[in-house]
Amino acid sequence: MEDNYLKGRGAQTQTGNRFLERRVVAEHLEGLDEPLIQHPKTTVLIDRPKNIVNKVESPDVGMSFSLNPYQGCEHGCIYCYARNSHEYYGFSAGLDFETKLMAKPNAPKLLEKKLLSPNWKVAPISLSGNTDCYQPLEKDMKITRGLLQVFAKYRHPVGLITKNSLILRDLDLLKDLAADNLVQVYISITTLDETLRRKMEPRTVSATKRLETIAKLSSAGIPVAVMNAPIIPGLNDQEIPNVLKAAAEHGALSAGMTVVRLNGRIGEIFEDWLRKNFPDRFNKVWNQIEALHGGSVRDNQFGRRMKGSGVMAEMIQQLYRQSKKQYFQGKQMPEFDLTKFRKGGNLKLDF
Repeated sequence: MEDNYLKGRGAQTQTGNRFLERRVVAEHLEGLDEPLIQHPKTTVLIDRPKNIVNKVESPDVGMSFSLNPYQGCEHGCIYCYARNSHEYYGFSAGLDFETKLMAKPNAPKLLEKKLLSPNWKVAPISLSGNTDCYQPLEKDMKITRGLLQVFAKYRHPVGLITKNSLILRDLDLLKDLAADNLVQVYISITTLDETLRRKMEPRTVSATKRLETIAKLSSAGIPVAVMNAPIIPGLNDQEIPNVLKAAAEHGALSAGMTVVRLNGRIGEIFEDWLRKNFPDRFNKVWNQIEALHGGSVRDNQFGRRMKGSGVMAEMIQQLYRQSKKQYFQGKQMPEFDLTKFRKGGNLKLDF
């Protein structure tokens, strides 16, 4: 690994922004008094959108609506598809994504406004479709907790996906929602290998903590599943049986998975990371990712992009199906109860 490697960060580069005409580059280092890329500090910006609930058009992700209390994510997962969305804000999908964060403190009020709208028809809303709603910033800002209070008040169904054990802070609200089948939780576990996890997801909690989180949620009566994603051939594909087995033993009721795809700037970011961290395996991993997507690391085709295609994809899918059948036989997540929704007429929450 290089001497100037930024420990504790996923991305090791600042990529260009497709919406900007100019970018800062370091092609002639001899002319610089100091390095352009140093250990960046995390900056939090306040975003006050007018709308917070987003309709999901993709048929691949299993949700109709999403809500993101934060933009950018300090977890720094190198493969994260949400990196590309940071460019819409004028930032880089690289280091900016994990160091220039945006919080939306008015999200609970906007959610309440949405649920009170005469045009709103009850449907599960997922936290988050883009970045982790329990990333470290949530510990102080408590926006996700405020959102759960709104969901609980109006008895509205909500799904959550996270890598962070911080979700256990909100057990009181989650148990309240679970009592009426109004919540589903997915805990994301990409690898059980701590060496790989620290490189690939540098500011997340360990797999051990995530399994403990599954166990505590399950013990509290909250339906929880594991999301084994993304599967990266040559890095974590062989772990599928072990991840699903461990999750099931800790109380998970179901499992999901996707394969890696490196759309937009993520390909450039991931390639740089892979060369620096696994130079001996670079060609193998890169070629196998290409094999998942017909000779490219990118794929935008609905119905195919999350599963991949070809021999490599089928091998991964077969291993996943066999593992799920073995460890989750007779288990399933309960359906959301949409009949509990209180349509309007409630006093407004104070924030």
